[in-house]
Amino acid sequence: MATTNEAVRVFRRIVTGHDQDGRAIILSDAPPNRVQQVGGPGGPTFFEVWNTREIPVVIDRQSGEPAESGLVLAPPKGGTRIRVIDFPPEGDVIRGLTTAEAAEKFSEMGGAEAAQSGTDAPHPLMHRTQTLDYGIVLEGELTLVVDRGETTVRAGDIIIQRGTNHAWANRSNKNCRVAFVLIDGQFVDGL
Repeated sequence: MATTNEAVRVFRRIVTGHDQDGRAIILSDAPPNRVQQVGGPGGPTFFEVWNTREIPVVIDRQSGEPAESGLVLAPPKGGTRIRVIDFPPEGDVIRGLTTAEAAEKFSEMGGAEAAQSGTDAPHPLMHRTQTLDYGIVLEGELTLVVDRGETTVRAGDIIIQRGTNHAWANRSNKNCRVAFVLIDGQFVDGL
């Protein structure tokens, strides 16, 4: 699989646990086994790293990550998710998406209900989830677009995205890699 003429760069996912004596061990050391490109060539690549089903997280000896089939945009209800996304440079195809086409892209991510674009949206891939998300830019740059503004984030920057309507636009000529930690949330105050 390749994105924008660059081979997908994998990374290691190291998972720890405990042996029968309660001593710390390394359970696995390999790339994430769930990787999916969304939207075909030129679309973002999702590396699903881990998820939890509840807070506080149950820490046992060796249960491993809860099984999931397919890509799911939000974390499990009451849980968390960590993923890495490679965003290739955005082209005219993305900028020209209709509302229906954008909704289909979110359906591919298991998040059709998150799609929020409309005729006056600042970006066709505007979306919103009931989550608190920490985004850590690992390399490259990306523009965070919100209803009333935007800002460019670069390697080393951290975004705290608090259930807002937003989109990501890679307006550079290089891939951008971002690690996201998503935490299930609940809207209050009429949000």
